Amino acid sequence: MSGHQHDHDDHEHDRGLSYDLPVLARRRMIRLLAGASLVPLVGCSGDGDTTSAAGDGSSASSSASAGSSSSSSAECATIPNETAGPYPGDGSNGVNVLKESGVVRSDLTRSFGDSAGGTAEGVPLTITLTVVDAASGCGTPKEGAAVYLWHCDREGNYSLYSEGVTEENYLRGVQETDDKGQVTFKSIFPGCYTGRWPHIHFEVYGSLDDATAATAITNTSQLAFAQDVCEAVYATDGYSRSVSNLSQLSLETDNIFSDGYEQQLATVTGSVDKGYTATLTVPV
Repeated sequence: MSGHQHDHDDHEHDRGLSYDLPVLARRRMIRLLAGASLVPLVGCSGDGDTTSAAGDGSSASSSASAGSSSSSSAECATIPNETAGPYPGDGSNGVNVLKESGVVRSDLTRSFGDSAGGTAEGVPLTITLTVVDAASGCGTPKEGAAVYLWHCDREGNYSLYSEGVTEENYLRGVQETDDKGQVTFKSIFPGCYTGRWPHIHFEVYGSLDDATAATAITNTSQLAFAQDVCEAVYATDGYSRSVSNLSQLSLETDNIFSDGYEQQLATVTGSVDKGYTATLTVPV
């Protein structure tokens, strides 16, 4: 178990609140302007299903608002743009994993290439993102786009950057969207580190060539998880550090999700025994 808490105590992971304020201010302005017509936002913000978790932490299922697509409106809101944080691995802050052979993959649990070859342990999580065209009312899938996705391990460490896993590149990968606009990754449920609600980072590119060249990012955002699912996962072995960290946080106070997370809250189904599936529609 490597020490990394100093990396997150001051929210350095996402460059701090001062870095995010311009992003948050723009998002608030967008929401204010959209307030006069709720239909476009509702068209992309899901059906308001409730979440549930097993009280003993052995299993849980969740169906949360996840930006489900709709073609009933002329246009819908794009996924909120967020900071990529200081550990993107896309060349914008040091190491660039996107140009390495093997980064295009669906199974993110193991490191690839000349790295240490480690495996990230944790509760299994399958992540499916559906990239759609916002201008068409979220009804048209974006075939041939690409998604680069990354997140921390169950101890809150980021491969390539955090102490003890700088030689690893697990929990990072790229996929090209299919004819349904979908990409699917096999991973593990991320841990909760100091100061941030559990989340997954992703970048959307216009094409696979753009992604592997680490150029022309079209959207950068984050996926959030419902509290009951997090609590069920963190009651299992290996996530003990996340229990106390989560208890001090909420989606409403998180410095990224506090101004609205409806479009970023994943629909999650499954259990700790069988693994979870998280889905999210991503209008771009």
